Amino acid sequence: MLTASTHRVNIIAHAQLLLARAMLIRLAVLPTRPAVRPVRGQTAPGFSSRPRHRLMSSIAACLALSLGSVGVIAQDTGGTLKKVRDSGMIVVGHRDSSIPFSYLDDRQAPVGYSVDLCLRIVEAVKDMLKMPALKVQMQAVTSSNRIPLLQNGTVDLECGSTTNSVERQRQVAFGLTTFVTNVKVVVKKSSAIQSLADLNGKPVVTTSGTTSVQLLRAHEKAKGIDFREIYGKDHAESFLLLENDRAAAFVMDDILIAGLVANSRNARDYRFLDEVLRTEPYGIMIRKDDPAFKKLVDDTLASLMKSGDVARLYARWFTSPIPPRGINLDFPISRELAEAIKSPNDRGI
Repeated sequence: MLTASTHRVNIIAHAQLLLARAMLIRLAVLPTRPAVRPVRGQTAPGFSSRPRHRLMSSIAACLALSLGSVGVIAQDTGGTLKKVRDSGMIVVGHRDSSIPFSYLDDRQAPVGYSVDLCLRIVEAVKDMLKMPALKVQMQAVTSSNRIPLLQNGTVDLECGSTTNSVERQRQVAFGLTTFVTNVKVVVKKSSAIQSLADLNGKPVVTTSGTTSVQLLRAHEKAKGIDFREIYGKDHAESFLLLENDRAAAFVMDDILIAGLVANSRNARDYRFLDEVLRTEPYGIMIRKDDPAFKKLVDDTLASLMKSGDVARLYARWFTSPIPPRGINLDFPISRELAEAIKSPNDRGI
């Protein structure tokens, strides 16, 4: 899928080439030699060298512009695919504890719903580049460094649990929506916390590099509440702070919390507050202004959605026992995600 700017360049280049061809035809019909030998120092009747010279200059200018435009188009078709082809390797960014999207199993290997989707994209890259032996490197990323590592070329796509937001779209691009989540607050049942208002004066944890605390502060029911922010370096550490009573509440996407709770020592000790802070779409993150790679990513995901493979992968990771402990999250597909699969889109929030 070409960007709007690339499409305009393509049209301009084509028009310039057509104009140059028309000028060449015009040049061909002009007389190339005078019908009557001219007197020395004079131009033959019916013939002037100036029109031919001006026409040649115009043709040269048109060709230069069109070739320059073609150069822009050629640059636009480079990006990630060229980097992968030249290096012989694609680097997949993954998370350590974003259950069940992207996390480490008991063998310390990256697994999960998003990882499986990304590996399907990797297979599509191999097919497009005709590189069946392409090396695949898995690179751990965090909430804090995932965007910088994508921008500087350390990773080629990020396969985790990243919200597709309008703010982030200024820095990166996203593939089609692959999940829809609700940002919520989890507390211990043994606490006296029943609503957002009860968080006043208490420590609230979220993961560094996420926007959950800002959403909490912006929520209508949380206005005027003074709570203390603390941060974990990843989701596992954030949950541990709640588990060890160093935080009274944990603000994060409901499915990520559900995965952490299910794998905790005492899953029955926790409950969600009723308030939903925001509904957010997840997407596979890629570099900005890379239309060729985005088209491959989107086409691959759209094909998986149409074939039913996304629904099957969802069932594998959300409604079936998953590694390492064989726990079933029992998290049925939501109406919002079902709609996103039926009508694929990459809209941010």
